[in-house]
Amino acid sequence: MTLPDLDRHFPRYPEFGPLAPTWCVTPLTDRVIHRFFDSSPISPSGRYLALTRLPYENRLPRPGDVAEIVVVDLETGKEQIVDETRGWDTQLGAQTQWGASDRELLYNDVDIRDWRPFGVCFDLSAGTRRPLDGTIYHVSPDGRTAVSPCLKRTAATQLGYGVWVPETARPKNRGAASDDGIYVTDIATGSSKLLISLAEIVAHGPAELRGNEYARGDFYGAHVKWSSTGDRLMFVLRWLPETSLSTSARTQLRKLAFAMARRIPGLVRQARKSHGVTGAVKRLSKLMKPNLLTMNTDGSEIRLALGAEAWRRGGHHPNWFPDGQRIVMNLNRDGDAIRFVSISAEGGRPELLAPQRIGSGHPSMHCDGVHLLSDAKPGEAVAAGDGTSPIRLIDTRSGREQLLALVRTQSPGGDGNEALRVDAHPAWDRTFRRVVFNGFVDGTRRVYVSDVSQLLK
Repeated sequence: MTLPDLDRHFPRYPEFGPLAPTWCVTPLTDRVIHRFFDSSPISPSGRYLALTRLPYENRLPRPGDVAEIVVVDLETGKEQIVDETRGWDTQLGAQTQWGASDRELLYNDVDIRDWRPFGVCFDLSAGTRRPLDGTIYHVSPDGRTAVSPCLKRTAATQLGYGVWVPETARPKNRGAASDDGIYVTDIATGSSKLLISLAEIVAHGPAELRGNEYARGDFYGAHVKWSSTGDRLMFVLRWLPETSLSTSARTQLRKLAFAMARRIPGLVRQARKSHGVTGAVKRLSKLMKPNLLTMNTDGSEIRLALGAEAWRRGGHHPNWFPDGQRIVMNLNRDGDAIRFVSISAEGGRPELLAPQRIGSGHPSMHCDGVHLLSDAKPGEAVAAGDGTSPIRLIDTRSGREQLLALVRTQSPGGDGNEALRVDAHPAWDRTFRRVVFNGFVDGTRRVYVSDVSQLLK
């Protein structure tokens, strides 16, 4: 595949002297982000880049607020707003992704008459949109099927990753719900179904989920991802205890829990100062019980890849290896520091990757199974502490680390609200020759592309 020559239409990004050639591919459009670190925002042919443009950057959305779907033609440099959407949030936008070809652009919208979220398949050639019955969270490698948790419920455990609807339209789970779980949508027909409910996962999954510690609380689905081989699913299942605290107090406790789990001292101090929930810090390690599950694409053979007991020591951002058999994530395995680990999809003791390197950010593996790509939040240990995030490339065998680029990600809105932060979310393109990441430069969100092909020869 011949990739577009980005020098023809896009300015080089010179700040901090990038190791790899790097371009700003949204020089004319502000407030734009690509989706996440586990999907390529670049189309199957390598020509187009799909993004979400937020309507503002310094506050949380209101239900019904309109964002825009943006496509950048990397061959011509043309930026085009192709559609509007009310189905977005601050971290992953409208979940904008590609289907089986450059014609199929997938994202979410919300019907504000009944606050029902739904997916959209937009035909880029014809300029037409086709609604889907289900929502988009992660699209299968062949582009034919989308998988998703309930996007109206994701805010129960974490803001930024679902869609905004009024609080009265957000269903509340009690225990392991039979009407919530993992949903799959056929892109061609638009039909959707509940693949497996949370009740079924708990009843037929690992015995650990039926322990006494889960007796008084509620399960919620979070991230769900196709394996790179398309034959397994990863599912992050979260649990919250029953509590007499108000909804706002529970929300603040959850924010604290995620700050602690990521070991970002600045966020913890901010949360303590701002919210001051009595006894909150002592309860944080036990508040959220995340379990990492894997299963076949029909919902069978549910396995516990990583349990809450291991995760609660500090861990975040699991992602599939290209082989579809292992998972890479950040984990405080030995109680000393967050490091990169490899976890079998079947479970077992996590193995350290490049143990001499401190973990951070959003890790993903190159197709060679050796090179690891990640970033770091400005407050993490490996960051410079000046509001920048490093784009890291690590050889997990030798431990050699290369700094691809530094980009500013600290934003005024993100200082007081974690859901407004800017994460770089570095993601491989489909050829594993280019890396796409977000930044906050010149006072706005922008998107960048680095060519790493010469570094991986």
